[in-house]
Amino acid sequence: TAIVPNLYAADPGDKRNITSIRGITSSSYDPAVATYIDGVNQFSLDTYISPLFDVERIEVLHGPQGTLYGRNAMGGVVNIITRQPTNQTDVFAEMSLGNHGIQRYSAGVKTPVIKDKLFFGAAGLFDTRNGFYTNEFNNSQYDKQYSIVGNYYLKYVANEKLAITLNAKHNNNRNNGPFPLVFGVDDAFANPYKLNQNALTKIIDNTFNTSLSINYSGSGFNLQSQTSYQSNYRYYRNPIDADFSPIDGITLINDYGKNWNNVKVVTEEFKISSAAGSVSPFKWTTGTYLFYQNSPTKINTHFGQDGTSAGAPDNNFSLINTSKAKGYGLAIFGQANYSLTRKLNISEGLRYDNEYKKLDILGEYQKDPDPAFPLRTDTSAHTSFDALTPKISMDYNFNVNHLLFASYSRGFRAGGLTPLSSDPSQPALFPYRPEYSTSVEAGTKNNFSGHLVLNISAFYTSVTNAQVPTLVLPDAVTLIKNTGVLHSKGIEAELAAAPAKGLEISYSAGYTDAHYKNLKLAQNGNEINLKGKRPVFTPAYTSFLAIQYNYSLKNNSGMKFMLRGELKSIGTQYFDLANTLHQKPYSLFNATAGITLHDFQLIFWSGNITGKKYISYAYDFGAVHLGNPSTYGLTLRFNIVN
Repeated sequence: TAIVPNLYAADPGDKRNITSIRGITSSSYDPAVATYIDGVNQFSLDTYISPLFDVERIEVLHGPQGTLYGRNAMGGVVNIITRQPTNQTDVFAEMSLGNHGIQRYSAGVKTPVIKDKLFFGAAGLFDTRNGFYTNEFNNSQYDKQYSIVGNYYLKYVANEKLAITLNAKHNNNRNNGPFPLVFGVDDAFANPYKLNQNALTKIIDNTFNTSLSINYSGSGFNLQSQTSYQSNYRYYRNPIDADFSPIDGITLINDYGKNWNNVKVVTEEFKISSAAGSVSPFKWTTGTYLFYQNSPTKINTHFGQDGTSAGAPDNNFSLINTSKAKGYGLAIFGQANYSLTRKLNISEGLRYDNEYKKLDILGEYQKDPDPAFPLRTDTSAHTSFDALTPKISMDYNFNVNHLLFASYSRGFRAGGLTPLSSDPSQPALFPYRPEYSTSVEAGTKNNFSGHLVLNISAFYTSVTNAQVPTLVLPDAVTLIKNTGVLHSKGIEAELAAAPAKGLEISYSAGYTDAHYKNLKLAQNGNEINLKGKRPVFTPAYTSFLAIQYNYSLKNNSGMKFMLRGELKSIGTQYFDLANTLHQKPYSLFNATAGITLHDFQLIFWSGNITGKKYISYAYDFGAVHLGNPSTYGLTLRFNIVN
């Protein structure tokens, strides 16, 4: 959040991330900002950004990226690239300890098995902490959690032209308090990091991701093929509290075995491009992308002995919703870059996507302890849609240090079918269309003698057929309708300076003015107009200042010192479409101090030093999650490259 201008990643406290760029935010289980990890598009919102370690770099692309990245890249792309094995043997180990029981252990090795031919890499992470929240129901830590993450590579270089890489990743999360939420802003701040819930459970969240990549570099063209398989199995071991209180009111049950609540995705991307070393002024890329997704879900909303106190018409009964969602898609894309002169370049791209979705649903009623019977018999519907997303950009290089650019692009987020919910006024199997964005951007990039880098850009985005979410409780089903038109405009600036030896200053700032030009919703049998309201998870501004000083001893001992301070500021943002639930502007201070001696590094760190209390996530019905409290600790790292 804020390190990149106008980027905000909301934290619900259960290791998910709801990401927003320039006012374009995820409002359903089809994200508006695509996340790629080592070339694989992450399909599931629940595993949107995995724990980061052993990362080579992260690229954040602003605005629609439909030409090369396709579906759900309407707001932009977060592209994560992990470190790859090479001819050098690279071994690292890291240990972090902090307050709140924070422990983080990671280790990895990358090495050639056969020099220039066969390479192996493996890295693992164990990350745990005690709960930030205390459950007053039994005076215990509520949201204690841990993760086990692995990343494994095997790369074979057949010859100077052909390379084959097999990669496997897993992310196994365990969380003893999946929803650390308190009803109402006043209660959240009056009794920070305290809640009262009687239904205690652990969330089991297992993600597996494997890919096979084939790269051929010819004298006239390059060929790339990547086949991937993803799965995400997520369930609650015991019923989870859905009324967020100590009464026996509402719980959710979804542990029905591996055939349910287990999302599986297969993708295939095939690209052909001009040779990387070509001196021709014309460079091009074309290809196809295919996917198949299977999402079977089953959830039981159980009303207990106090069901009527939670608003139900009766006690001790269940509403069971079952759905089988399947979808597949095909895309054809191409992009060409042409140097009109030595200074002027133009790029044009076009992508065509076609998708099909099918949804089968079954609604059942069950009175304790009687057998369940259908409220709504098996019902099926399907929908299909296509999208054409062009992009054109131009840049003018005054010289190697100064650049002007401008671009126009169009993006889309996939459409779908409305799932079954407990609200009879909300019809299931209602198709909603894709939403589309049109974006223009212009800016400049400048490097002043290596001591100062300054990038400035301005943007304007219009979203039509905006997918507006309605959260149905207590089963927490998100219903989507195309009822909005959104306009977003703003400016961004990034600065990096080295004013003195060892001193580095970086600053990024973004301002977003995003409003709905049209937004009509049904509420209590009436239609309300929310024109002029701001979208959710969209701060008015982001600001991030980092100052770092590095010092090396002059006695050739190899000892280095580092001091770093960070100030992150976030503007007003809203968590509901009516803009009644909001967080005022706030700032967070972070600090780091480190000592490096040859291959060892010792780092002392602290986050949110002042212990600022702020809302990091909230549901539109009033449930609030506070951002992390003050944390501090130390990290010891060992790294050898040979």
